[in-house]
Amino acid sequence: MIQFGTIRAPREILFGPGQRHALPAVARRMGRRALVVTDERMAGDPTFQDMVHALQAAGLAVQVEAGTLPDVPVASALAAADARRGFAADLVIGVGGGSCLDMAKCLALLLTHGGKPQDYYGELMVPGPVLPLIAVPTTAGTGSEVTPVAVLSDDARSLKVGISSPHLIPLAAICDPELTMTCPPGLTAIAGADALTHAIEAFTATRRPLTTGLSQERVFIGKNALSDQFALRAIALLWQGLETACKDGANAEARGKVMLGATLAGLAFGVAGTAAAHAIQYPIGALTHTAHGTGVACLMPYVMGWNAPAITPELAEMAGAMGLPSGDQVIPAISGLFARIGIPRSLRELGLAEDRLDWVAEQSLGITRLIQNNPRPLTPDDMRHLLTAAFAGRSLAPLPA
Repeated sequence: MIQFGTIRAPREILFGPGQRHALPAVARRMGRRALVVTDERMAGDPTFQDMVHALQAAGLAVQVEAGTLPDVPVASALAAADARRGFAADLVIGVGGGSCLDMAKCLALLLTHGGKPQDYYGELMVPGPVLPLIAVPTTAGTGSEVTPVAVLSDDARSLKVGISSPHLIPLAAICDPELTMTCPPGLTAIAGADALTHAIEAFTATRRPLTTGLSQERVFIGKNALSDQFALRAIALLWQGLETACKDGANAEARGKVMLGATLAGLAFGVAGTAAAHAIQYPIGALTHTAHGTGVACLMPYVMGWNAPAITPELAEMAGAMGLPSGDQVIPAISGLFARIGIPRSLRELGLAEDRLDWVAEQSLGITRLIQNNPRPLTPDDMRHLLTAAFAGRSLAPLPA
């Protein structure tokens, strides 16, 4: 193994039951005027309201922005920034699922540097630090509380877009599994499956040639010695806890494993990046309007099957982390887990029309940042082969005898 690694992370991560109560003390070290970003549903939640009251009791001026919409439409982020600029926040706190945390990142960026979200699309386009940011996730999936990415939807484009910069990593992440206890089974499954795909794709990403400038030239640098540690532990935790958390939402131990797994997966892919499953999901999501976690999880066994010849050592390590006898059992085991928690088994079940496979293949290959991070190259013919198998529900990996 090449002894090279990079981790970019919040200055402070608080994890554990009840840690949300530390929010006022953490916030007071960063500012006095807090813009708290959430969505309409969360804004009416008594637990959220208790957090706001605790901030106010600690002497902070608080304004709540509750207009977060799913997938963060660009126009909504720009409108919220314009509406809240007069408050003169010196601190942004995101509370909620991945969209709320991404919205908080966008507002911290726009309130600092101005302009439009479109000005910052891509990697390393944010010119400098943004307003201090605290992330408090209430779902266990995206890992946005520790990542350098904000994902938005742009009506002018058919695919989601991302702003990727180390400046977007929150200064603090407060990860309290108690906040996920009321998350319904379906959302628990989708979010947790998303986290597991993050961990798998980070652990199996391509290993780029080592240069002294690698970590400074890219946000996502591929598989490395440090990200591997987070990814493998995330795989183990999510394998252990996800199915139980979906079936028994009151199981605090399972909820804790899933949330810790999601955060560790975020630390892993936040530097290693994701790969083909995420690239393919972007056009599929645009066509089917299915949840991101559902799509990447549906695709993951097929992408792993394609990659299997290039990731034999990683599959063996994953088997050890999952308590399986051998690496050739990993892909069927992941596929079985996803099926048991309600993830569709094929692109046909996901709702994709067969006559759109060529368009999906073309669009996926155009997302070069992710395709180039895949451990096994994909030509147009390879991509069509993979998609045809995924549409039909035909395994690309040998099943154990």
